[in-house]
Amino acid sequence: MKKILLQTFFILFIFNFENCPQTKGHLVIIGGGKRPAYIMNKIVDLAGGKGAKIIVVPNASSDRMKTGSYQSKEFKKLGVESSDYLIFTKETADADSNLDKLDGVTGIFFSGGNQSNLTKDLLGTKLLDKIYKIYNDGGVISGTSAGAAVMSKIMITGNEIINKDSSDAFSSIQIHKYEAREGFGFIKSAIVDQHFIKRKRMNRLISLVFENPKLLGIGIDESTSIIVNPDNSFEVSGESLVMVMDASQNEIILTNKNGNLSGILNTYFLKDGDKFDLNTRKKIY
Repeated sequence: MKKILLQTFFILFIFNFENCPQTKGHLVIIGGGKRPAYIMNKIVDLAGGKGAKIIVVPNASSDRMKTGSYQSKEFKKLGVESSDYLIFTKETADADSNLDKLDGVTGIFFSGGNQSNLTKDLLGTKLLDKIYKIYNDGGVISGTSAGAAVMSKIMITGNEIINKDSSDAFSSIQIHKYEAREGFGFIKSAIVDQHFIKRKRMNRLISLVFENPKLLGIGIDESTSIIVNPDNSFEVSGESLVMVMDASQNEIILTNKNGNLSGILNTYFLKDGDKFDLNTRKKIY
């Protein structure tokens, strides 16, 4: 009888543990370009201010050492006492030296560059698991440009499948035209794009949102960010705009003979200070 009670208690404990809401931290997702000091200071504040411990992950960059060193120094100039960077490959990601370096970390910053390099080196690693834990324990996860693209579960790679002419990029809204792969999934209800208005990337995000109508599209322009709170609301902070696209009213994907997509698309244009609820899919007034 005692053994049965113990087993029952253990099962109930595991069930309750797995169903307890986690204490998520914050996301600061920057659309690339120049990074205003007030956005970078927000990362520092959310990570703990002067006592924050921030690690830069520069794997998207073509010069990881230079980028990592530069951006870790940037955080130190903002008053962070402990700021460093990690240099690793897929094969060395789970080395004890890298895992140990994340002990006590309160903030992660993913650099710009090629987002596919970030996912190639980190997906499926213990190192990424530890970054998830930092977030779920209340830390801040941030990134710019490529470091923004990796934030969603469906990640835009930047490659076009149909059109290979780079001089005519993003020229249509078509099915299966823009390549997407698995991202890190800190945001599961939306697809994130960056350099959005500056580089005229509306067509590719519209296409992917129509192909995935259950997901919102969040296009963040340069020098602009969204700060995502634990309750899945976010606030825009920056110099330009954020566009949010919602195609959830479409039950099926509609195309014509040329593969052009059609349907209903609700769009929000959000400026600095505007707030949006990812759960209700509406602007907060």
